[in-house]
Amino acid sequence: MDKDSIKESIKYELLYTFAKDIGQATTEELYMAFALTVRNEIMKKWANTKKIMESGEYKTLYYLSIEFLTGKFWGNNIINIDDIEIYKQVCNELGIPFSQLEEYENEPGIGNGGLGRLAAAFMESLTTLNLPAYGCGIRYEYGLFNQKIINGYQIEHADNWLSDRNVWEVECKDEIVEVKFGGNIIETWEDGRLKIDYRNYYSIYAIPYDIPVVGYDSDIVNTLRLWSAKSYNDINMDWFNRGNYLKASEEKVLAESISKVLYPEDNNPDGKRLRLKQQYFFVSATIQNIIKKSKGKFPLWALSDNVVIHINDTHPALAIPELMRILMDEEGMGWDEAWNITTKTCAYTNHTIMGEALEKWPIDLFKEVLPRIYMIIKEINDRQLHRLNREGTNDWEKIDKMTIIAYDQIRMANLCLEGCYSINGVSKLHTDILKKEVFSDFYAIFPHKFHSVTNGITYRRWLMHANPGLSDLITDAIGTRWKYDSHELEGLHKFSEDSAFRDSFSDVKRYNKQKLAKYISDKTGIHVDPESIFDVQIKRIHEYKRQFLNVLNILYMYDLLLENPSRDIHPRTFIFAGKAAPGYYRAKLIIKLINSIANRINGDIRLNNKLKVVFLENYNVTLAEKIIPAAEISEQISTAGMEASGTGNMKLMLNGALTLGTLDGANVEIKEAVGDQNIFIFGLTADQVENYHKYGGYNSKAIYDNDANVKKVVNQLVNGFLSPENSMMFRSLYNYLLYEEGGITDRYMILKDFDSYRHVHSIVDDQYKMPDIWWKKAILNVAGAGRFSSDESIKNYNSDIWHLSKMGD
Repeated sequence: MDKDSIKESIKYELLYTFAKDIGQATTEELYMAFALTVRNEIMKKWANTKKIMESGEYKTLYYLSIEFLTGKFWGNNIINIDDIEIYKQVCNELGIPFSQLEEYENEPGIGNGGLGRLAAAFMESLTTLNLPAYGCGIRYEYGLFNQKIINGYQIEHADNWLSDRNVWEVECKDEIVEVKFGGNIIETWEDGRLKIDYRNYYSIYAIPYDIPVVGYDSDIVNTLRLWSAKSYNDINMDWFNRGNYLKASEEKVLAESISKVLYPEDNNPDGKRLRLKQQYFFVSATIQNIIKKSKGKFPLWALSDNVVIHINDTHPALAIPELMRILMDEEGMGWDEAWNITTKTCAYTNHTIMGEALEKWPIDLFKEVLPRIYMIIKEINDRQLHRLNREGTNDWEKIDKMTIIAYDQIRMANLCLEGCYSINGVSKLHTDILKKEVFSDFYAIFPHKFHSVTNGITYRRWLMHANPGLSDLITDAIGTRWKYDSHELEGLHKFSEDSAFRDSFSDVKRYNKQKLAKYISDKTGIHVDPESIFDVQIKRIHEYKRQFLNVLNILYMYDLLLENPSRDIHPRTFIFAGKAAPGYYRAKLIIKLINSIANRINGDIRLNNKLKVVFLENYNVTLAEKIIPAAEISEQISTAGMEASGTGNMKLMLNGALTLGTLDGANVEIKEAVGDQNIFIFGLTADQVENYHKYGGYNSKAIYDNDANVKKVVNQLVNGFLSPENSMMFRSLYNYLLYEEGGITDRYMILKDFDSYRHVHSIVDDQYKMPDIWWKKAILNVAGAGRFSSDESIKNYNSDIWHLSKMGD
């Protein structure tokens, strides 16, 4: 659309939707008119794509994920249809700030962290590459939560992101699905076949809402299908007429709680039950929908030739027994035929090596909520044991690790390993750990199943949308081909030696830092120096991600400056953002610790503004788009071997931040991409960490006793230095470092890595004082970021695992 047609469309939407002209319209109405105009541009291509996919001509991917962290749609969609400059001109000519419209849009609350952001990035890249796919998840009414920081503590408020109309979604009432829970199963044999009679169950309707997924300058528009729960009965009139109004609505409230909140707290029986129901709810709705679409287009025995069901982490693992259930109970297949189809159709991505994150469900709960699915999993487990026995496996320790059911629990990762044709890790290091350690017994039997596909990011969003100044600078230097092929960024290598380009690059970074400094001042009242080093750690708050290590080093730097305020260090601003799970006490205490240190440091005039600490609340994609372009140090300091990949590290390097991190996850590959001299590596390796855990840990108390600097900062947790009114506030963190917990002291090796960590920070300080060297390193990081595009990840998934054909080929 040209400018005039865009203007006419906006005026039309305002007139016929709100009965207003531009001068009368509110910000909400203007946003809606602009958004509807963009949506109308997308709709025809979306309808055509759906029609072609419904024909069954192309093998289709169904990407199942419990979350999709999409970020806001409007600005990103305008970039992807390649109309960003036209829309900015229209806004300018109409006297409407483009940024005001972007800020107005609510960010969808359908994702939270790296898992969800990756799923959204993959859907966008699938579309960009013209590969047919559906993303399948839950339409959470309230998302995770809005994080507020009050008196230094995280407080959770409901994220009512649907308070305004979501203009991007289309309700598909013609495709409502019934999902059944509870009840009991009656088995009978007829004509040599097992017949299942499912009785006394209760039903919940799954209503699909479709959102168009727009790729960059692509020929197709894929679909994100999100399921919303609706009660079978809106109200119990019998109870209502008796005057018991709460009881009358109880069934509706309980049923629809399934799609209320992302990740309900599961440290109680009801929360655990709700999580299980959530996972089965969207999986069952999706698999039923797949079978319904498939029938009539091709015989179901050919399902794997036409469909791939990809299980993103273990949350959608119930896709395996649910597909078995439908093929057997509803389509009349025998076990062997159904299992053959299922195991050729389902693929699995593992995202963690941490045992506590590999989902397990209590058998009693599972049998109560999903009795038929339990029967199928029990049969899969029994047949697995028979196979192992036939193959001569008599090592009971090995069998115990591989079985799906053990210790009164159902192990979802093992279900995926048994029931999927492909298992992949998300970085080279992560996949090696899966093969050699976590799933070594499965790998020994099924080596052909294992693949490695390194995660990636939608690099266009993180440059063209989040950092237009750098995007324009890159285009001026190497042309526009990089927008289509991320490897073209390698053309920036030669510009790292160009002093004029380095100056322009640093000017862009300074402008972004000034913008972020203003945002910080407006939101927190903290004034930070844009000339200081912006040192950033933005991610979920978790012990293994080691925000605690970062905090201890800040205390160490603080102590150095108190001893000598004129010490020659470059001013440093430490910026944190991230959410802790509501029931994760230690993570929430770390947030309080960060804010207590910030209060102490930011108010200390003796430091001459050489050190500042900021915690920005309610981290999401929108906030990341403000922080990442301004970052200069990217803290990726997880305990080696614990982070599967990471994608924040990729976004930050793409925007010219230098990685300070351990050899963990994709940091290993970032180091390969940029060279040893352009990254700051410290700490233990994954093998060293594993050996410490394997052979009894290490003596953190000895480090504490023998290093005066360590002793000082650790003691400051409990001597009233940070909280004079309550010196015991951080006692549990102190104890965690020095005393055994579950047989392990300092599980994530914070004190073991501390000396190496503080040393690498001194190297950062020295090198930042040499701007020509620093900006050369920053440019080389951008030049090396192309291999971490989600386009590249999808190409690897497709060539190794999915084998989809491009639409139009």
